[in-house]
Amino acid sequence: MGDPAGIGPEITALAWSALRNQDDPFFLIGDIDLASKHAAAKDLPAPIAISSPAQAAQIMKKALPVLPMTLGAKVIAGKPDPLNAPAVISAIELAVELVLAGQAGALVTNPIAKSVLYAAGFTHPGHTEFLGELAKAASAWTPPRGPIMMLSGGGLRVALATVHIPLSKVPTALSAANITRAAQVIHRALQTDFGIQRPRIALCGLNPHAGEDGAMGDEEQGFINPAAKSLRAQGVDITDAQPADALFREDARSDYDAVLALYHDQGLIAVKTLDFHGGINATLGLPFIRVSPDHGTGFAIAGKGSARPDSLIAAIKAASAMSASRQAHVDA
Repeated sequence: MGDPAGIGPEITALAWSALRNQDDPFFLIGDIDLASKHAAAKDLPAPIAISSPAQAAQIMKKALPVLPMTLGAKVIAGKPDPLNAPAVISAIELAVELVLAGQAGALVTNPIAKSVLYAAGFTHPGHTEFLGELAKAASAWTPPRGPIMMLSGGGLRVALATVHIPLSKVPTALSAANITRAAQVIHRALQTDFGIQRPRIALCGLNPHAGEDGAMGDEEQGFINPAAKSLRAQGVDITDAQPADALFREDARSDYDAVLALYHDQGLIAVKTLDFHGGINATLGLPFIRVSPDHGTGFAIAGKGSARPDSLIAAIKAASAMSASRQAHVDA
């Protein structure tokens, strides 16, 4: 459900309205009274409570199926309450239990507010890291392990070697080991979750002009390109470091299936420029499929009826497709 004071409840109602007739049903883990309020505001049918995920298929075309969860405090749109933080955390934990048990094919997460969750003992930098911790209980979680964040939109797939750290710490946080792990995770995910038999990965350089043979930095020569060479020897089709300022242009995109960017803004600026409203965030290298909208809680517009569901709709569609691809890969 994400943070109930954000735009999650509104865009969930709108996503159900848009996808109610799709082949793969989905259900919400959240507060049914809050879901009913947002459905009524959009002149949609009242959500229906379910007691197990299996009931979602029977309900989906009539109303949003909801696996109810009780909140700790009344929700005021735009004003997150730490009293609701335990329920937000519990919803994530329950969702992971259900996908690991095979009762759901994929997990789609609405945005959370980490600062609010810290009051309830949340110690992780974000959703992605928390899901990685919860995944450790899965016996089927085989190497190479994530989580690796990949943003998609506008025809681009961009994964990140480092995520939410200050730019000043990126050079020391990078290593041949974490570039190698990220590329291995991306390679396998493109095969299993996206059905690309021979994936091609483009690797961004860290420095301007990818270091220009050491004239603008030596990280490319010191460990980035050696890591890429080692990966190619393992059968991973990945380039040496490429200048990021030219890598995302339209005529270059046909040469790769995904980009491995080395820091947050290096990759995400391109995706968000091409598709700001419809971009999605997929977590690669988990023992289950997880996708989320590529935006935050939207507290500033919560309750105003202006939130756009594009990204959540895209996330649900992507989760369905990725789940089917992974199942087909297993069956093969």
